[in-house]
Amino acid sequence: MYAVIKTGGKQYKVVTGEKIKIEQIAADVGQEIVIDQVLAVGDGAALQVGTPLVAGATVTATVLAQGRHDKVRIFKMRRRKHYQKRQGHRQNFTEIEIGAVSA
Repeated sequence: MYAVIKTGGKQYKVVTGEKIKIEQIAADVGQEIVIDQVLAVGDGAALQVGTPLVAGATVTATVLAQGRHDKVRIFKMRRRKHYQKRQGHRQNFTEIEIGAVSA
């Protein structure tokens, strides 16, 4: 069974036992969280699509780690104008393991 969830402004297709990195959420490592924004639930050929959410569907997950992604380097330059700008960014993430998908 799989589900399409929405968290942090993004959508993820998740399956039981899968580990994914999502936008940072306020939760402690080892804590179990419940994601109730489920857009679709599928089981083989059967697909249940919500309008916009599937009523009563939830996904439970366990927080594995809190961390930061690798640095993304931003470099802006205007030729012949003596303008260069360097900047870096590291996005925070939460790594979770999907425990159960319930429709």
